[in-house]
Amino acid sequence: MTAQPETPNSAAAPARTVTPKRLYRVVAIAEAITWTLLIGGLITRAVVGGETGDLAVRVGGSIHGFVFLAYGATAVLTAINQRWGVDLGLLAVVTAVIPYATVPFDIWAHRSGRLEGDWRREATDDPRDAVWFDRLVRWMLRHPYLLGALLLAAVVVIFVVLLQLGPPVPKG
Repeated sequence: MTAQPETPNSAAAPARTVTPKRLYRVVAIAEAITWTLLIGGLITRAVVGGETGDLAVRVGGSIHGFVFLAYGATAVLTAINQRWGVDLGLLAVVTAVIPYATVPFDIWAHRSGRLEGDWRREATDDPRDAVWFDRLVRWMLRHPYLLGALLLAAVVVIFVVLLQLGPPVPKG
C-alpha cells in the first residue's frame, strides 16, 4: 500500500494576513453599511415616531458614529502607510461624511493601485523613511496588537467624549 500524495486541500490553509487593502476595504464597507442603519433609524423615527423612533436613531447613530471614527482612523493609517499625501488622505476621511461615498473611493483606490503593497514595517532607501514620524509608524506597524489597541482606545475615547457632548442638534 502506497501513501497518497498530499493534496493542496489537505494541507492547512495559510493564515489570511491583514493587508492595507483588506483592512481599508472592510472598514469602508462597514462604514457604508452603518449609513444604512442610521438612515433606517431616521426613517423609523419619521414614520413611527415616539420611543421606538428615537431608539432606532440612537442605536443606528451610535453604531454609525463608532464605525465612522474607526473608518477615519483606518483611512489615516492607510494614507500614511501608502504615502497618499495629505490631500488624498483628507479626501479619504471626508468620504465618510457623504453617505456611501467610502465604497466608490475604495474602488477607485483599488483600481488605481493606491492600496497595493503590504504594511511598511522596514526602512527602505526612500529618504522619507529617515523622518522620525515614519520611523515611529514603522515601529508601530511591527507591533500590530499594540497599534490596534491604541487605535481602538483612541476611537473609544473620542466616541465617549462625543457622546458626553450630546447628539448633533439641527439648527432651525
